[in-house]
Amino acid sequence: MAYGSPSPIATGLACKCPACGKGRLFDGYLTVVEECAVCGAELRARSSGDGPAVFVIFALGAILSVLAWMVETLFSPPIWVHAIVWPIAVVVGTILMLRPFKGVVVALEYRHGTPDQ
Repeated sequence: MAYGSPSPIATGLACKCPACGKGRLFDGYLTVVEECAVCGAELRARSSGDGPAVFVIFALGAILSVLAWMVETLFSPPIWVHAIVWPIAVVVGTILMLRPFKGVVVALEYRHGTPDQ
């Protein structure tokens, strides 16, 4: 790791190349590009596995559990409101959070490598 190289957290959240911080990391929604168009770093070999999904489950589960409890405590809505609101919140939250979380995991793996590399 060279001094002044981009932060893996910042580049991951921005979905940029972890090597240069300028090229795009994804081709489509979650497919990692073969190599960076700017610096040529090979990125496809970096596998995030199920890590990003697990992080999203834990983070979103904690956030929405607290929000559901607050809504129930403050407003006491009928059960059908919960049945409509929270599944939509889960789907939207997952779609919004999964890509940046995967970007961070790929960038951290690029920075620190894996035992077999």
